[in-house]
Amino acid sequence: MKKQWPLDTALSFDPYSGEPNRDGDQGYKLLPDGNVRIRVKAPEAREVVIDQFGRVFPLQKADDRHWEGVAAFGPGFQYFFLKIDGADVLCPYLPIGYGCCRPMNFIDVPVPGEDWDGLDGVPHGAIARRYYPSTVTGRTESCLVYTPAAYDPAKRYPVLYLQHGYGENETGWVYQGHVARIADRLIHEGRMVEMIIVMGNGMAQLDEGGRDNRVFPRILLADLIPYIEKTYPVRTDKWHRAMAGLSMGSYQTSVVTLSHPELFGYAGVFSGFLRSPWPGSADSHLALLDDGEAFNASFRVFYRAMGTEDQFFKTFAEDDEMLKDKPAHIIRRTFPGGHDWGVWRRCIHDFLPLIFRE
Repeated sequence: MKKQWPLDTALSFDPYSGEPNRDGDQGYKLLPDGNVRIRVKAPEAREVVIDQFGRVFPLQKADDRHWEGVAAFGPGFQYFFLKIDGADVLCPYLPIGYGCCRPMNFIDVPVPGEDWDGLDGVPHGAIARRYYPSTVTGRTESCLVYTPAAYDPAKRYPVLYLQHGYGENETGWVYQGHVARIADRLIHEGRMVEMIIVMGNGMAQLDEGGRDNRVFPRILLADLIPYIEKTYPVRTDKWHRAMAGLSMGSYQTSVVTLSHPELFGYAGVFSGFLRSPWPGSADSHLALLDDGEAFNASFRVFYRAMGTEDQFFKTFAEDDEMLKDKPAHIIRRTFPGGHDWGVWRRCIHDFLPLIFRE
């Protein structure tokens, strides 16, 4: 089988083709109709299926060692579970990313007409992993930092702090979201301002355990922003600082930017929660929405976008109702799709050209 491998795989950039007469021919192939043929080696298995969160595609025995089948995932980025005799198996011959709080196999099926994250014909920036000490967690935390193709340390850049969703980590926006590829093309086309993009680990936790979405906002303010401003040539006034995020990261963005309008001039809330999706959380940050003059003076862009089929659309509609009589100027957009990377790629592609315009 001819393999087609994406460049953006979180755990390995080099596809492993298998040794002759040992591993056989495993992997996947994108078919002309948009479906995906998958082939894996499982000689002792009784059942092999592709499980896309309850949507199951059975594989059939191709010979005494291999199982093969066609999955109609649909276009875009698609996580799935490979189940062999009911057990979840991470297949090293298929692309691997990080989601659902674990490494996950995925397929990235091209979306017709969405070539704005294509790799060819544009200069490419760089992604660096950086480590920084956190006074909040008492540990060394990590982030990924995008710098544009023409990055010049003698210049000073605006900076966007861009956050992933629940169960993901700082790699999400690069590998699943293609943010660097999208930014490269937008900059090349003259449609966005050159900027530095910083992606932190929004799932960072304190040692006493338990998940608490309030930890990362503290890290961002106390540790990550000071580290970036010490390490990179970024402008440090609010009109050159933005924050955006998806799902859990959208709520973190809402809390941070609305609580600290003196620090941020732009905000992007993708598949976004203005109010907490977790019971018992306080929403005192929403008070700024009642003061239209202060809110509108604080943000040049406050952006909300979501998929029309999002599982949380009822919550977003309730936020729409809550905002209806507020004097705050907020951009609201919808895109076809659900609570998924297909929508979030569209969100970041739409949002980046809006920010840091004088």
